[in-house]
Amino acid sequence: MKKHVILAGLLACMGISLQAQESKPEEPKGKTIVQVFGNFNSEFDTDNCNYGFELERSYLGYEYKLENGLSMKAVMDVGKSSNVDDYHRLAYIKNAMLSWKTGRLTLNGGLISTTQFNFQEKFWGYRYIMKSFQDQYKFGSSADLGISATYKFNDRISADAIIVNGEGYKKIQQNNGLNYGLGLTVNPITNFYVRLYGGLNTSGEVEDKDIANIATFAGYKSDKFTMGVEYNYMQNSSFDSNADKDGYSIFTSVKLSKTTELYARFDELSSKNDLNSAKDESAAIVGAQFKLGKYVKIAPNFRINMPKAEGAENYCSAYISCYFGL
Repeated sequence: MKKHVILAGLLACMGISLQAQESKPEEPKGKTIVQVFGNFNSEFDTDNCNYGFELERSYLGYEYKLENGLSMKAVMDVGKSSNVDDYHRLAYIKNAMLSWKTGRLTLNGGLISTTQFNFQEKFWGYRYIMKSFQDQYKFGSSADLGISATYKFNDRISADAIIVNGEGYKKIQQNNGLNYGLGLTVNPITNFYVRLYGGLNTSGEVEDKDIANIATFAGYKSDKFTMGVEYNYMQNSSFDSNADKDGYSIFTSVKLSKTTELYARFDELSSKNDLNSAKDESAAIVGAQFKLGKYVKIAPNFRINMPKAEGAENYCSAYISCYFGL
């Protein structure tokens, strides 16, 4: 009798233990961040053909989830200099931030990702091939030092606010001004999204003008098809009076299978009174993406740039863009 009681007790304890393990599965709290962007490209013009391999950017970091909705994230960005004559790799701290999520509210502090075009960049989905419009044409920085907050009112509407230095993550704080931003994201119907954003980057200097940013976006995303269109306006670019520029981007992608996608995009950049004519252009890209397993993507693409400067000629290029990420 005692043996049966002991056996029953052991079985009960095992059952309780198994039930506890099933109800509270252990999940990994840490995540390594590794993303590498590279390509082989060939540019064509009337005189010669330039080609070569390029390691465009590498992100290395770690994200750790703490208790009570807290998480930490640190990412290093290793990329190339904006100076075309500088071929050395440069390393920056891209993110060094603390996040807290409670209920519908999320707070971020430190060297954080900005909200100006983060939504559009994720919607575009091919950052390793080409930056989203505002990042490509220097309407703002993808990360900066400061704080941000996002509040989700319901499944359809969320709002966000941000206050950062306004000088990006590659520079130390030199000016007294700050960059303020407010955003609203609406999902009125299934798969359709609308995003509105307004920002003011104060100069902190009497002789400089404040920079104002306005961004609008509308997009549709399903399992098979994605399409987006955005319009962006920037007043007093580089804190210069009347140095205004604006532009739009239209992009689409189609998923043919689990491993194959087609994509296309067209950009148009203009400036007030042609003040930025050296960089104003129309640009188009079309290509395909192939997933080679879980961590590797290869995307051959063809690009054409049509500068607006007087006497400038159009130029074409072919790329094979590559991505590795964990």
